[in-house]
Amino acid sequence: MDWDYPQPFVLPVTPAAGDIDGLNHTNNAVYVRWCEQAGWAHSEQLGLSLDDYRRLDRAMAIRRGAYDYLLPTLPGEPLSLATWLVGGDGKLSMARCFQLVRDSDGVTVLRGRWDLVCIEISSGRPRRMPAEFLETYMPVVVTPAQGQ
Repeated sequence: MDWDYPQPFVLPVTPAAGDIDGLNHTNNAVYVRWCEQAGWAHSEQLGLSLDDYRRLDRAMAIRRGAYDYLLPTLPGEPLSLATWLVGGDGKLSMARCFQLVRDSDGVTVLRGRWDLVCIEISSGRPRRMPAEFLETYMPVVVTPAQGQ
């Protein structure tokens, strides 16, 4: 695959009949759900789960989400959803990027980006990333210059 950044975390996905909307292609909300699933799966693979977030009273919350829907996808079509942590100040914020590719021809059908901010779960206020976040996430952060 021609990925936007090196070493992606990849989640295979396939639109099911219930994912298809009135225009006969995958509903945009399904892509958002898949991105959420990929983000959590990547975080868990790195070693931080929702339980860890609760224990630390910290979370990387989506401050802004943006999606470019480039081409439709169809029921039963095998797809690969890649994600990366991008940028980041090592204190409060980072981004997560997504690229959805059609397996049959390698064409990118969606790109997305979340701007993330570390919050204290109990108050909802921005807080510095705890050491566990820095130790887990920062080693895999890619710089925008590494992508397209």
